[in-house]
Amino acid sequence: MLRAFRDAFRIPDLRRKIVFTLLLLAVYRLGSSIPTPGVNSAALSDATNSSLFGLISMISGGNLSQFSIFALGVLPYITASIVIQLLTTTLPPLEKLSKEGEEGRKKINQYTRYAAVALGTFQAAFFASYINANPSFLAVGWEPGLFTILVMVLTQVAGVAFTMWIGERITEVGVGNGISLIITAGIIAMYPSEISRTAQLVGSDPDAPWLLRIVAFVAVILVTIAGIVYVYQAERRVPVTYARARGGAAGQARSAGQATWLPIKVNQAGVIPVIFASAMLIIPNLIQQGTATRSPQVSSWIATYLTFGQPLYIALEALLIFGFTYLYNSVQFDPKRIAEQLREAGGFIPGVRPGTPTAEFLGTISSRLSLWGAVFLVILTVMPQLVQRWTGITTFQFSGTGLLIIVGVALETLKQLEAQLTVRRYDGFISKGRIRGRMNRDS
Repeated sequence: MLRAFRDAFRIPDLRRKIVFTLLLLAVYRLGSSIPTPGVNSAALSDATNSSLFGLISMISGGNLSQFSIFALGVLPYITASIVIQLLTTTLPPLEKLSKEGEEGRKKINQYTRYAAVALGTFQAAFFASYINANPSFLAVGWEPGLFTILVMVLTQVAGVAFTMWIGERITEVGVGNGISLIITAGIIAMYPSEISRTAQLVGSDPDAPWLLRIVAFVAVILVTIAGIVYVYQAERRVPVTYARARGGAAGQARSAGQATWLPIKVNQAGVIPVIFASAMLIIPNLIQQGTATRSPQVSSWIATYLTFGQPLYIALEALLIFGFTYLYNSVQFDPKRIAEQLREAGGFIPGVRPGTPTAEFLGTISSRLSLWGAVFLVILTVMPQLVQRWTGITTFQFSGTGLLIIVGVALETLKQLEAQLTVRRYDGFISKGRIRGRMNRDS
């Protein structure tokens, strides 16, 4: 697959798309380093390890640590997309729009943008109020008040809108999914400084075997990446046979008795259950911040048992991941609807009767795969926390979720490059071969 990336630079059209994508990502990273007016970035960076702001910054990939003009980035858009996607399967009007082809998809995308801006406004107001309540986080010459909050909120909303525009332009003109590439760029941008801090541990304490710990740490990361690639591409292929001829995707009729398969991925939900679980576990920290002065005992208990890396925190996170995995898969993968579509198209699963038996068969397979997908996500989430506790290396934010996003985006982008290279090879064959010559002679 890496050969596809190399070959893409040899084709002028693809080379322009790659350069265009890299330039837009560079613009996004440039904006991520520009602080929001009125914010003391240095004070915020010092507070990221001990405050609620720091917890949310860690979950978002570190984009909130300096509260730049792109601090929220694509987080509101991702949340809005997930909500709209779930509502599409439950609300009849949205479900009807999703079946109207390209026009329906455009309307759903428009609703998603509106929801992202509204959600971004709410999130920006929350963070601006938090900063406004701590005068040490304000820049010199700025005073707490409504004007300061308004400036921060407007800046963040504009940043959310511009980030969405960058993502859509990359998707339409560049290479890969723009929103996914922006998330990946934000995660990768944190690695150089973290690698530098981790390397400085060697020799800092002669009594501690830091070199051996770092080697073990890197080995675990490599094994994790290999496991992600394997599980990401793993799927159960359910054989399907069509009893009568039907129209194909390209307008060609499929002959009767043609066999194909229905692919069901092991990890159908991706990283969405992990995101939902992390969002739910923010609630105890909100309670801690609100009860710090009114109920010190409750605040102390939450700080002791429900903080990142504690056994109770890990157990709750694992249970939430299991629950959200089954919930999301049940919404996205509807065995009854798929069984109806197969019966209408004249398809059936060999050895399984059409209708309800087919739905039950597909539901059983989906439930089993959901179990293994949930186990995979739990291991991917819990293992980095345990490894950091065992090795004592806290300078590198080893996140299984971040690695899953990076590996998934890399694989999808390389697949798109391979597809475009294949199309251009066929085009070149047609334009230079005998087919094109005969067409010219006939004309």
